Amino acid sequence: MKLTILINCPDQAGIISTVTNFIHTKGGNIVYIDQYVDKESATFFMRLESEFSNALTLNEFKSGFKTLAPTYQMKWEVYKEVTVPKMAIFVSKYDHCLYDLLSRYSSGELAVDIPLIISNHDKAKNIANQFNIPFYHIPVTKATKKEAEEKQLALLSEYNVDFIVLARYMQIVSQTVIDQYPNKIINIHHSFLPAFAGAKPYHAAYKRGVKIIGATSHYVTADLDEGPIIDQDVTTVSHTHSITDLIAKGRDLEKIVLARGVKLHIERKTMVFNNKTIVFI
Repeated sequence: MKLTILINCPDQAGIISTVTNFIHTKGGNIVYIDQYVDKESATFFMRLESEFSNALTLNEFKSGFKTLAPTYQMKWEVYKEVTVPKMAIFVSKYDHCLYDLLSRYSSGELAVDIPLIISNHDKAKNIANQFNIPFYHIPVTKATKKEAEEKQLALLSEYNVDFIVLARYMQIVSQTVIDQYPNKIINIHHSFLPAFAGAKPYHAAYKRGVKIIGATSHYVTADLDEGPIIDQDVTTVSHTHSITDLIAKGRDLEKIVLARGVKLHIERKTMVFNNKTIVFI
């Protein structure tokens, strides 16, 4: 059995030795360990991967770990390596991120199960069919938004979804959905915000002669596009690039940055604290 353990608590002496000694007493071998201390908040973060060759069960590990955690006021999570998370994809009309995620999933790059795709348009139905994934068209208007989200949540519950990826889903996710999936909804957008907001940010950026464009993947919070950042990237542009060039470069970055953010989440390498992420590489 292989376990991944995520820990955060007030920083103090003895945390690492206590945890590693506990794993040793349970017959475990640590194959990865990384830790970080946020000096400003005096908070300790740690990620470990341990292999157990004996018959220890996950419940037995949890039961034992619960006895030492209160001493250090630990917040902790533990995951079995064989546990494959279920990821729902929400999409609207732009399909470049959807195609990219499904291609990576199909090739085995993303260790997830994708039980369904939800869209407020029917354009992506053929894409879902290509990959044999159930597709649900749930239109959203101002008048039907609450009803639409109730249908979405019912489907997410039916399929036992662990987290959601907004692959260019052009609807604001309400607090109701966020509360059901805290730090489990990943979004992607261009990095022109807040300077170039609106429907045509690349056009506005082109007129200003920007020299870099970028993309940001982040967890969704009630504050629009201001959730904890998981991954970002940029590329340079010049006066020789057209609006079409900027859009193409931006979409390439969106695909890459979203995929990296999703992969980090799947591999349990992100921890959220005070609206920012600790990302273990």
